[in-house]
Amino acid sequence: MQPTQNFILGNAKGAASAFSNRVLERALARIVTRGCLNVTTSNGQQLSFGDGSGEQIHVSFADLAAQWAFLIDADLRLGELYMDRRFLIERGSLHDFLAMMLREAQNAKHPLVARVVDRARTWLRIFRHRNFPARSKANVAHHYDLDGRLYELFLDGDRQYSCAYFESPDQSLDAAQHAKKRHLAAKLQLGPGKSVLDIGCGWGGLALHMARHVQGGHVLGITLSEEQHGYAQKRLAEHERVEAGTQFVLQDYRSLSGRFDRIVSVGMFEHVGLASYRAFFEKCADLLENDGIMVLHTIGCSATPGFTTPWLDKYIFPGGYIPALSEILPEIEKAGLAVADIEVLRLHYAWTLAHWRKRFLARWQEAAALYDERFCRMWEFYLASAEAAFRYEDLVVFQIQLSKRNDVIPVTRDYIAQHETAAAQSSKADLEGTAERDTDHVLVG
Repeated sequence: MQPTQNFILGNAKGAASAFSNRVLERALARIVTRGCLNVTTSNGQQLSFGDGSGEQIHVSFADLAAQWAFLIDADLRLGELYMDRRFLIERGSLHDFLAMMLREAQNAKHPLVARVVDRARTWLRIFRHRNFPARSKANVAHHYDLDGRLYELFLDGDRQYSCAYFESPDQSLDAAQHAKKRHLAAKLQLGPGKSVLDIGCGWGGLALHMARHVQGGHVLGITLSEEQHGYAQKRLAEHERVEAGTQFVLQDYRSLSGRFDRIVSVGMFEHVGLASYRAFFEKCADLLENDGIMVLHTIGCSATPGFTTPWLDKYIFPGGYIPALSEILPEIEKAGLAVADIEVLRLHYAWTLAHWRKRFLARWQEAAALYDERFCRMWEFYLASAEAAFRYEDLVVFQIQLSKRNDVIPVTRDYIAQHETAAAQSSKADLEGTAERDTDHVLVG
């Protein structure tokens, strides 16, 4: 190539970089007004944003294309850029950066291009979430059939992979997850002889917990994940205190038959798909006894309907969707079910995710040995972005209590606290009894 051509190409590249830097500076200046964000652009220019308060966060772009990708579609491309090390954290953490961006974005008007893209994605959401049985199983396998050892790295001892219920912000993860199970059991009004269906039973922890409250009854946990089903079956075989009427089945909820006194679904509704909400609630209505109770525990949006973040849909939860309450309630009504109570858990999932993220980062090398470094960066982005979203955006958790009759659930909420107190005392007595038996065994031995 001739010197003149080199000169022209160099000038063109320089002009393109300068223009990109100006666009980046204008976009971030509009968003970041607090804190201290330093950005190194792809050509080495240093940009600063915020009022200088707090800890410094420093990020950089590895190339011009990465910079433009961030500007054009950060919802999809930022995660990819981080996974591929084209967007780098030089100071602070990925969570620090994402938390700053989401916190500050609350007070800023998004650029026109971003608003147009967001509206298009919101409008198209109904067409993207038709989860027929085969697609549902494939979507579940993408995330939940990963190596089970991965989840052992960051979940609690019972492998509860949903929002915990923190009775205080400083409660341990294991205690908060146990409190969640206790809280759900109280709302279900479990008792001897009851039949219970757990739709999306995960690794079986909640079903095993409920089985202790329905002596002589029956608990059926269903899942589409082969990994989770195998683990739940193993736990059931090893569990000494569970009634024989507990089962775990690899089955789609749409193919179930029979009737149940109680139905619970935790962390599964997000995978149903917007187009299948009516079918889901109609099936639940068919399965629920006339004097039955159902509790739906799902991530939700406290604002107007939106769309699934495209990065999350592509890499973490394909086919997933987080609904607004206005999208759930009409389908419940049409199915002939009545809403008895709605509790909105705010910040509980942010605290849950903070535990998961810190635990995962502490065992990064073990995760990398299972998969690779790019997978670990993907998982870190997932946990960090979700934590920031639950803290600074409109993501919450809905616990919706349903029935067919208005006289099967107590008319005040006092029964929930009473049940939880009794259950906590019972658990304490069980633990003390176990300790005494262990001591006796040692003395006798």
